[in-house]
Amino acid sequence: MAMERSEVEIVKPRNDKREYRRIVLPNSLEVCLISDPDTDKAAASMNVDVGSFCDPEGLEGLAHFLEHMLFYASEKYPVEDSYSKFIAEHGGTTNAFTSSENTNFFFDVNADCLEEALDRFAQFFIKPLMSADATIREIKAVDSEHQKNLLTDVWRINQLEKHLSSRDHPYHKFSTGSWETLEVRPKAKGLDTRLELLKFYENNYSANLMQLVVYAKENLDVIQSLVESKFVAVRNISRNPFDFSGNPCPSEHLQILVKAVPIKDCHKLKIFWPITPGMHHYKEGPCGYLSHLIGHEGEGSLFSVLKKLGWAISLVAGEEERSYAFSFFYTIIELTDAGQEHIEEIVGLLFKYIKLLQDSGVQKWIFDELVAIRETGFHYKDKIPPIHYALDVALNMQLYPPEDWLVGSSVPSKFSPDTIQKILNELTPSNVRIFCQSKKFEGCTNLTEPWYGTQFAVEKLDIMTLEKWVEKAPDVNLSLPKENVFIPTDLSLKNVQEKVRYPRMLRKSPFSRLWYKPDTNFFTPKAYIRIDFNCPESKHSPEASVLTEMFTRLVMDYLNEYAYDADVAGLSYGIKHTDTGFEIICVGYNHKMRVLLDKIISKIDDFEVRPDRFSVIKESLQKEYENYKFHPPYRQAMYYCSLLLEEHSWPWSEELEVLQHLEPNHLLQFTPRLLGKTHLECYISGNIEPKEAESTVEHIEEVLFKASNSPSKQLFPSQHATKRIVKLQDGLRYYYAVEGSNPSDENSSIVNYIQVHQDDMKMNVKLQLVALVAKQPAFHQLRSIEQLGYIALLRQRNDHGVHGLQFIIQSTVKDPSYLDARVNAFLGTFESTLYEMSDDEFKSNVNALIDLKLEKHKNLREEAAFFWKEISDGTLLFDRKESEVGALRELKKEELVEFFNSHVKFDAPQRRNLSVQVYGGLHQMEYKHAIDNLPPGSCQITDIFSFRRSRPLYGSFRAGQTRPGKI
Repeated sequence: MAMERSEVEIVKPRNDKREYRRIVLPNSLEVCLISDPDTDKAAASMNVDVGSFCDPEGLEGLAHFLEHMLFYASEKYPVEDSYSKFIAEHGGTTNAFTSSENTNFFFDVNADCLEEALDRFAQFFIKPLMSADATIREIKAVDSEHQKNLLTDVWRINQLEKHLSSRDHPYHKFSTGSWETLEVRPKAKGLDTRLELLKFYENNYSANLMQLVVYAKENLDVIQSLVESKFVAVRNISRNPFDFSGNPCPSEHLQILVKAVPIKDCHKLKIFWPITPGMHHYKEGPCGYLSHLIGHEGEGSLFSVLKKLGWAISLVAGEEERSYAFSFFYTIIELTDAGQEHIEEIVGLLFKYIKLLQDSGVQKWIFDELVAIRETGFHYKDKIPPIHYALDVALNMQLYPPEDWLVGSSVPSKFSPDTIQKILNELTPSNVRIFCQSKKFEGCTNLTEPWYGTQFAVEKLDIMTLEKWVEKAPDVNLSLPKENVFIPTDLSLKNVQEKVRYPRMLRKSPFSRLWYKPDTNFFTPKAYIRIDFNCPESKHSPEASVLTEMFTRLVMDYLNEYAYDADVAGLSYGIKHTDTGFEIICVGYNHKMRVLLDKIISKIDDFEVRPDRFSVIKESLQKEYENYKFHPPYRQAMYYCSLLLEEHSWPWSEELEVLQHLEPNHLLQFTPRLLGKTHLECYISGNIEPKEAESTVEHIEEVLFKASNSPSKQLFPSQHATKRIVKLQDGLRYYYAVEGSNPSDENSSIVNYIQVHQDDMKMNVKLQLVALVAKQPAFHQLRSIEQLGYIALLRQRNDHGVHGLQFIIQSTVKDPSYLDARVNAFLGTFESTLYEMSDDEFKSNVNALIDLKLEKHKNLREEAAFFWKEISDGTLLFDRKESEVGALRELKKEELVEFFNSHVKFDAPQRRNLSVQVYGGLHQMEYKHAIDNLPPGSCQITDIFSFRRSRPLYGSFRAGQTRPGKI
């Protein structure tokens, strides 16, 4: 069979200069080739139409397990983990996931290294080796992943929804697998899991059920030749596509109210209906139309009404289970305590809104407005990293014809009132499933979901009951949205006079500094504005920190009804509490950005405290604090690590304590102090001219500083708030052991942090090179070989210019003290890896890091984030990449080894080490031993704040301070 090359035109954005081609190899493997001469990274994604729905009965999780196993080794590359090692050493990343109907494998790599990476990747689908030894180890890894998910509400409720469905439909299955499903139960039945795995692979992984995307810098002909040579050997057994049609929720699973007890303290209400899959009508976009209206947050919307009643915190609506086989339309509402008492009325209001949509008919102007927004979004879509783009396209290939591989269902093109009405007619009381989760149901349930142990109860609802809920719903003014005034109509590009590479200080006053950079790279009608309010009062105390958080949330709350349309139209914004005050970020189309920003500033200027909204925000924030104790142990360990290192950070327990006593008048009194003394650090970039940028900041100054009733005064240089980091002592190992805050969580965790230096070019690149070389071996040793836990990571850490390494491990199998010892043992073996590294290997690793550093920013957000970090940290090294590349080119292997020996290895004389150990439910005896037995050469921290006060601090680059050596 000859290779097929399709001449179909793949619809692409107007500003997309990449080239695309569809081919079908002789083995029926369908491929999308993407040529991007400007790319620094190559990428690939293989989608296989085999997912967890295909698991054999009694082998739950087998498809997911197979996904894990394919990474190990192949007949052509038999050295275990050589694929992941190659990718990591050549600037790349790799991952995979298993969903209901497909499994996807993807990677990226430095652009010049694609051929070998692709050859290794192809072996997953040609001749993988799945050894018996690797099988047992990876079953443990799958089980560790399951243990990680056991106390996560998203996983628990999702499985409960599946549990309450037809046993005859694969939707009902447990999908991820565990030791029980992949080892214990199969063995009890006389099954060999490895043989079943091989059989599953042989019977299902067929080229005709695969879709491949390859993204590269070469031209299409070269990429095509490469793909043909690497993937033509993928076996095609002409496997028939799997059919998952049929209703997963027959009548006995409809008209039900399910009350479930979550792990976290929250009230969530999910109302959803099985519907005709939107994929059948993706060009008409019925679900997009309905989710736009039901999920709207503007005046007259369902959410606006629920918010005014004090019943809802958030609302989202849309379609889930993107499939041709079946689908659900959902509305998820996060409720307040008061809302939890009015579930029936809330459901009634939702059906009232659906009735309003029925009575109003399908509105063409709304459809046209949505099309205009979606078309603009498609044609001016930001470039994203190739690995994510390849993945997105591969997933679309499974669902759409070739011409729509890029656009998918994002831009509806046919107005069909009947199609929209058809889906709307399926959102009925007779078809509904209602799931409510709340701690208030504790003690009121009689059933247990078998896989995650979720406690729940089910009530059958009749039509008359649901009609009564509609009748008792409040008589409120629900309405369709008004015309969206934020849709951009001017998409022209400004005339950039200067082709600058870096931001420059455009304006400075006693009140602000403005950094400006025009768009010289992306050529889109978009801008980025960031205004950082440096407010020393915000970090004065736990109470000040909480009140600043309340202030930012209330401003966002007050703006929501007005600014929601801006977000819909591609102009997003945020107001967030920071370490030294708060910040405003606006990003998106520049045409109407100034209108939105001026409104935000006026809300800050005219800030008021509305008692009803204060109480809702306070309740929401209180639940967040109370739920900290349910965070997974690895996040707890990271939290304690930050608390130990950061000079002014308050423990959540103290913030929770002060929050409980706060009233509206406290915020009323605090806000003038917060805004009374502040300095604005501003960054404006993108499709904005210098005069526009200057006038934007001038207007903010006029409102906040210069008018007779302005709330703010100049902040003197001596008053600027900074963030300083504790300096650990050379040659000393600190450790902090603590019990996990959730006794039900059996996982333990460590963060083993090695603090190295404050920002310095030569030191930076040495640390980065050690991290690059060690990252994959650490993962392979600690996770794959020793099976310490699913989460086993080595990462760089940068705290406001203070650099280091951190190992993060979460485990049920071993206690933190043991995990810590294994990290140190790994560093012992890694020492020999550095010593034995050949000159060619060293040069290859250096070049890989150089390629990473020279990688171009993909979009305005990414560029702004890079430059803003320099401004925020106070380092102001906008040419950091080029400077570090220069340092790398001069680096010698001996210097790297000396650096490791001095700063990183276990007994290094200048090693500064902090081990944070969180002991979970399985390791309480080990915890008692750890706090009573001080390891040799260690300093035990028993009081976080005494420790912080006892240690010197690194200097700050912020607040006008100069870099070391330039005072």
